Order: sequence, then C-alpha cells, then structure tokens
Amino acid sequence: MSAAAPHPAALPSLRMRVLRHVRWPLVWTWLLGTVFMMGLANHFTQSAFDRALLDDAYAIASHLRADDAGDVALQLTDSELKAALFDQAEYVYYAVYRADGSQLAGEPLPLLPWDESEPVSYRETLYNGQLVRAVALRSAVGEQQLSIVMMHTTRVRDSLIQHLFLYAAIPQLSLLVLLLWWLHHRIGQDMAPLAALQRSLSRRDAQDLAPIPPSAPATTREIEQLRQTTNALLARIADNVEAQREFAGNVAHEVRTPLAGIKALADYGLGHADPAVQQQQLQRISDSVARASHLVDQLLLLALSDEASAVQLLPVAPADLVQQAVLRHWDAASRARIDLGAEGLDRPESEQLRIAADANLLAAMLDNLILNALRYGGQSVTVALQAADDGRSVELAVIDDGPGMSEAQCQAAMQRWQQGPSGQSLGQGAGLGLAIVAKLAHLQQARFQLAPRSEGAGLRASLVFSAVQNRAPGEL
Repeated sequence: MSAAAPHPAALPSLRMRVLRHVRWPLVWTWLLGTVFMMGLANHFTQSAFDRALLDDAYAIASHLRADDAGDVALQLTDSELKAALFDQAEYVYYAVYRADGSQLAGEPLPLLPWDESEPVSYRETLYNGQLVRAVALRSAVGEQQLSIVMMHTTRVRDSLIQHLFLYAAIPQLSLLVLLLWWLHHRIGQDMAPLAALQRSLSRRDAQDLAPIPPSAPATTREIEQLRQTTNALLARIADNVEAQREFAGNVAHEVRTPLAGIKALADYGLGHADPAVQQQQLQRISDSVARASHLVDQLLLLALSDEASAVQLLPVAPADLVQQAVLRHWDAASRARIDLGAEGLDRPESEQLRIAADANLLAAMLDNLILNALRYGGQSVTVALQAADDGRSVELAVIDDGPGMSEAQCQAAMQRWQQGPSGQSLGQGAGLGLAIVAKLAHLQQARFQLAPRSEGAGLRASLVFSAVQNRAPGEL
C-alpha cells in the first residue's frame, strides 16, 4: 500500500523552500568570507607589527660595537634608547645576550627556546603578566655571536584586529540581512501569479472549464507555461465532456430505435391469433435482438477504445488470427450465400510471420471488417495476409466485390455514426464498425486504410502492422 499523501498545510511553502535554498549558501558564504578576511587581516597586521619590532632589534644591533680587546658594548645612552624605543601605547623591552647566555645589555628577559638555525625567530609569551610578542635577532659583532631580544605588548595590534572585524563583519552582516529580506520580498512577488492561479482553480465550479485568465502579470516563463498548460488541459477536458455528451445522445438514439422496433414487432405478434404470424414476428424479434446485441457490443468496444491510452504490444501470429476469424463467420457467410475465404495462409512463410499487436483487439478488428464486408460487400469476401517485400510490415486485408465507394466516401465512412452513401442498403448498422477499427489501429501503432479495389468493384480494408523478426518470445 502506498503511503498517504501529507496534508498541504504540513508541507513547506515553495517560497520558503526557495528562500531556504538561497539563505544557507549566503550565510555560509558570509561566514567563510569573514573567516578568510579576518585571517588575511590578522596575517598582514601581524606582519606589519612584526616588521616594526624587527626594525627596533636592527636599530639596537646597529649600535653594538667591539673595542680593540674584543669586548662588545652598546653605544647608546639611556636617553637615546628611550627615544629610539619610545611607544606611547605599548611597553617595549629589550635585551642583548652573548653566545654563552650571559646578558650584555637591557633588561633580564627570559631566554626562550629560539630556533638557532634561523637568523630571526618570533614567539608569543607572557612577561610581567602581559601577553607580549618577542623577536630574537642573531648578529655577529667582531668575533662574538650576539642575540638581540625585543619584546612588545600586543594591546594595539589586538585592538586593531578587533576594529577591523567590527568595521568589516558588521556591515557585511547588515548587507546579508538586507539581501535576505530583498530575496524574500522578490520571491514573494514572483510567486504571486502562482498563488493567484491556485486561488482561481480552488474557487472554480466543477462544471466551469473556461480558460483561466491571467489574474496577475506573469513574472516567469514557467508560471505562464503552467497557466497555458492548465488551459490546454481544461480545453481537452471540455472537448471530452462535449464528446461524451454527444456520444451519450447518439447512443440513446441508436439503442432506442431497435428497442422501439422490437416492441412494435411484439405488439403486432400479440395482436394476431395466427400461429404462423406469431412465429414470423418471433423470428423478426430474434433478428432485432441480435442486431441490438451487436450494437451494444460495438458501443462497449468503442468506449473501451476511447478510454485506453496505451496497449501492450506483443508478438502475435497473424495467420492463426485470420484463420480463426474466418471460421467464426463461416456459418453466417454460408447462410447468406457469400463466399468467405482466406488468402496467403498456405504460404510456408506465413506461419513464421509475427506482428506487434494485441491479439484480442486484432481479433475484434477483423470481426468488424468481416461483418461489414458480409453485410454490405457482395457475393465474395476474402481475408488476405501478405508481408511486405522488405519484411518490415505485414498487411491484413478484407476484400469484397460489393458496390464499393469513392475515396471521399471511404474517408467519411471511417467517422463515427457515418454509414455508407445513400442508395446502398447499409441501414443495418450504427456506423461504428470502421471508426472502432481506426481507433484500435491507432492504439496498436498500425495503419488502417479503406479504399476502392484497384481491380473491379468492391472495397479493400487493410491493416498494416510492424513485423517482428528474430526476437525472443514476448520481446519487441
């Protein structure tokens, strides 16, 4: 069993689904963009401050001098050092160490695990309870290897990075919110014609099949195509309803006529005491009932062909169906003194022929064509089976030697409720047989042709099917 469809109120709206599909990519884009931007800002800010810190270390290294004895001293007074390292917002510390770890100048800064293979190394550490950025510069003065260590508090650089984040991320967040609001508004406007179409359909009466007018300007091609497709569907439904009404009226008329005739025959027979007259009327009633039964069968088959949209086409042996159809109508043809026969069944290749068709529908088509030929044909009716020269198609033809019709009359005879031309004794049927055959041929992707015989009088009603060759049973 299939699951029950959820109530429409439990489903999200199309507007919210579209907005959700747009919103999350925008939010993630903003978030990733902000993280990437802050990473770049932090990198370049740290690089700028580290460069300034390294410049201070180079400034101290440039004032280190070695005397004649090889001793190194810093050639800067305290006032000069204060001027060189002055920073009104940060604390700046320095120290100069010899290779053995003894301090040459500056404050007693801690010796950090510097990378000795690099001439310049950076670290972040705590000093005097504050977070500082430190750099170690290795320099040779005379014959001594010295390390100049500079430490700088990070309040300014941290504040700068925070301000960069606020001035960049908050405006972007505001733009993101504004963009989401604008998308929500615009998507709602684009969905307005769809909502108007839904309201127009929900308010319609079941009998109202008129086209839907555009209640709002179409904003997208898809919505306008949906409206036009809906109107085309309504037009097809209206045509089908009208055809059904016409069909019902014609059926009522056609069925009423034989029933009225049967009642008249019964009344006439009841009004006579002569057994011979009663027997004659009973025979006429039996014939009328048979014609009425055939009419009902035709109407049911026509209704079935109208409702069917597709049939399953399987490999069918046409020779067997032709032989069975001829045998079914042999007695009726004998009573009417009509020569009914088949042609092409005695060929060796006929038993190997297979066509793509529905066996039951093809049997009904052959029955209709043979009955028409027996009623209106002449003294000879032949059912011919013939394969095309290229082997791609097979023709089943019902040929008679009756009075025949012109090309225009043949085309008209294939329409519903159309009988033969005036002057021919065609009043026994309702004009449905050939229309049914044409409809069933279309369902089976076959061609139905009704035309005068090329030689002599009479008609040739042919069905052309696609041949099936060199395939496994049941495979097309």
